[in-house]
Amino acid sequence: MLGVVPSPSPVPDAVAAHLERFLARMRDESTEYGPDAAAFLDAAVGMLDGGKRLRARFCHAGWRAVARFDDRDATETDPLWDVCTALEIFQSAALVHDDLIDNSDTRRGRPAAHRALEASHREAGWSGDADAFGRAAAILLGDLLVAWSDDLLESALDGQPHARVVRAEYAKMRRDVTTGQFLDIAEESAWSVNDGHLHAERALRVASLKSARYSIEQPLVLGAALGGADEDQISALRRFGHPIGMAFQLRDDVLGVFGDASVTGKPTGDDLREGKRTVLVALTRESLDPSARNLLDEMLGDPELTPQQVSFLQATITGSGALDRVETMIADYAREADRALSGARLDNAAVGELRELGRAATVRSA
Repeated sequence: MLGVVPSPSPVPDAVAAHLERFLARMRDESTEYGPDAAAFLDAAVGMLDGGKRLRARFCHAGWRAVARFDDRDATETDPLWDVCTALEIFQSAALVHDDLIDNSDTRRGRPAAHRALEASHREAGWSGDADAFGRAAAILLGDLLVAWSDDLLESALDGQPHARVVRAEYAKMRRDVTTGQFLDIAEESAWSVNDGHLHAERALRVASLKSARYSIEQPLVLGAALGGADEDQISALRRFGHPIGMAFQLRDDVLGVFGDASVTGKPTGDDLREGKRTVLVALTRESLDPSARNLLDEMLGDPELTPQQVSFLQATITGSGALDRVETMIADYAREADRALSGARLDNAAVGELRELGRAATVRSA
């Protein structure tokens, strides 16, 4: 649930329709794989149900900002909606792998993909380790969703005049988010031997690769490129998208510690149990004396943290001033993004929508 609800948009319904059409084709093609593949396909379909459609909305807004600039009356086409949908399929792949890496049991209030596949193993009465099956199957599920995303993107770009630019940006997006994910898990292991004064800087680098570029900047550019953007227009959208993406990730970090489980769909303090080395945690460590810092380090990453221990860590983070510092950073990034749109050669109505989406991405409760 977004704290600031953006205006009604055609994007969710359009993506749902194009997704339904694509999945119908995938179901028809999957009949050759036999009945055992049904649980695999069901898990893929389940991952594509729901979500904020944030990346699709930014992709559409980027296209609109360029295609309708200077009072041009451009019309949304199937290729645009298919690129938006491909982004959402790729996001589902990233979530499958993310939940597996983080050992998360839930996603949007439902079993995570590896847990759902584990349950299907048990329900079928198959032999062997159901947990190991679920994890292995989830790796393959994420790979399948990446393949689906690529398939849809390629079909969307067939014959499009700006296909080369879109493909290059999409490929860069994939490299960035995958490398960012690796650096994220590397930081969880390497933080103890790295210079403590660089923890926040390193966490910001991960946030840039894994979230800011991938979640907002690159979807914006993909839509704009499809609409025929020039270099100045793409530059303005990048200068808006990256800081909003950074603010989006910092808000995620706050919700990962303080979020309401009934709203986020994940247990309160899940980031603490997973030991995530976020900017929020890095700034907390900087402000603590050695004994308090050691206690924080001992507790972070303990999957058995009790509600009382989570409350203690929340109080530690708040008392250190780190939460206030992160909130200030979010506000600063939002102002930086807003300045990037001033005077940009972009459609005025789309600029208004971008500002709304920026607020919705950073002032939210889930």
